[in-house]
This record gives sequence, C-alpha cells and structure tokens, in this order.
Amino acid sequence: MTIGTNIRTYFEGRWHDGDLAVMKAADHGIWQGSSVFDGARMFDGLVPDLAKHCARVNDSARALMITPTMGADEMEAIIRDGLSAYAPGAAVYIRPMYWAIDGSDLGVAPAEGKTGFAISLEQVAMPPATFQTTVTRTRFRRPVLEDNVCNAKAGCLYPNNARMLVEAKAKGFGNALVADAMGNLAESATANVFLVKDGALFTPIPNGTFLAGITRARHIANARAAGIAVYETVLTFDDAHQADEVFLSGNFAKVTSVRAFDGTEYRTRAMTERIRGLYMDWAASQPV
Repeated sequence: MTIGTNIRTYFEGRWHDGDLAVMKAADHGIWQGSSVFDGARMFDGLVPDLAKHCARVNDSARALMITPTMGADEMEAIIRDGLSAYAPGAAVYIRPMYWAIDGSDLGVAPAEGKTGFAISLEQVAMPPATFQTTVTRTRFRRPVLEDNVCNAKAGCLYPNNARMLVEAKAKGFGNALVADAMGNLAESATANVFLVKDGALFTPIPNGTFLAGITRARHIANARAAGIAVYETVLTFDDAHQADEVFLSGNFAKVTSVRAFDGTEYRTRAMTERIRGLYMDWAASQPV
C-alpha cells in the first residue's frame, strides 16, 4: 500500500516510474520478514542528513544479517538523481530498502550475499507546522536486543508499532507513549520523544530498546548549539505528565507538537516551535 503519489522506484540499476513490483513469493524477505529500510525527506529543495540515512540502512542490513550491496555514497547519488524528476518544492518521502532473497541452512537465516535492493520515492506532504497530536499509554512495550533487532530499522518491528497505534486510536488518541522493558518511557509508537521542563529538554537515554533517530540527534545538537540544556536520562510517564511541553521527533514530520497526554493538557508549545525553527534554519544552511 502506498502512502503518497507520484511514485518512482529504483530497481535493478535504473529508475522506473510508478510503484514497481520488486519481490518474489519465495524471497526470504516475504516469508521470513528479513527486510530493512530507512526514511529520509526532501522538502523545499532540501534533503537533510541524506548521507546519514543511507549509511544507517546499511547498518540495519548488517544487524539483520543481510549483506549490503550498495555503498552509502553511491546510494545517495542515485537518490539525488531520482529526486531530480520532481517539481521544485515537492515534498518527497525517500525509502532505500534491502531484503534477503535466499535463506541459508533450514531457510531461516538470510543467505550471505543474496540481497534485494530498491529505493521508493513517494510525494507526500509535510504535516503543517500547526499540527498537534494527542498521546496515551499502551500496554505494548518496546522489545530488547535479546528478543528482537532493536538496533535496526527493520520491517519486522513495525507490527508491534501498529498494535500500539491501533490501541491508541481505539481510545481516541493520535499516538501512544511507549514503555521500555523496565517500564520507563522509551518513545512514541512512531517517533522519539522529548519533554520540556523549565526551559530544558529531556529525552529518554538510548538503552537498546529503541532506535535513537537521526533527527533526534540533530535536534539535540541544534539545541545545545543554541544554549538550550539537553538531558538524555531515564524518564517516567509521571515526568511526561509534569512536563511543560512534549513533542515527537522523527524524519517524517521532523517535529510534532503534543497537545495532551491522557488527562494532561499542555498549555504552551513555545519550545517546540523553537526547536522546529532551529531545525529548519539548520537544514536551510546545508549544501543542496
């Protein structure tokens, strides 16, 4: 299922117009779930941190025992070539992806060197800067490295995210705040999370249960450069209730303001807007 329009697909050495079929029924990625992807964004003619996203999809592949077949620099060049077909100012979601084609002994582990690769470009609007969401608790938790590939952006992790979102939406909320295995705050169902308290930023310390995102790291760097204190620490759900503001951080929207968490309403979004402004200013300063 597509999420956008004006789709282009890179597969087997060239760009194709449209949503091209790239996997076969017997591919390991279909029946064993051995697939990874990354997500980058083009907006306003900018493609922030594209090189980091290309490098991370290779790291994700290795974590899932899939052999990467494309260097990060080569991948970035191919993506930029594909993006050149879009109109100036188009907002595009960028997904490079790998999957295992063959399995090794017993078919369970991916076979080394037998890898599928594709890139999907979809024109998808950025959420408006004024958009806000609401969040609730979910009974589903983040896994740990001993029982899942938390160190990869792997497709097999996303059914758990879907359970969280479906539960939240059934309760009338837009997203969910999620616990790690110890019951502390980890992130949301779809993005990393920041709390604002007394002019400082607080975000859960990476503990191996969630992927600390590229955009998250960029917000931390931008905030510290602007003189804003940032603390990566253990946080509880009570901390979220006591915060002055909460916002989500992810590649798709960059910054998403949270209006309410269960019974707690946040009455300001001043820091959220400042972090958004810092990000956009940083992105505009980067080479195109």
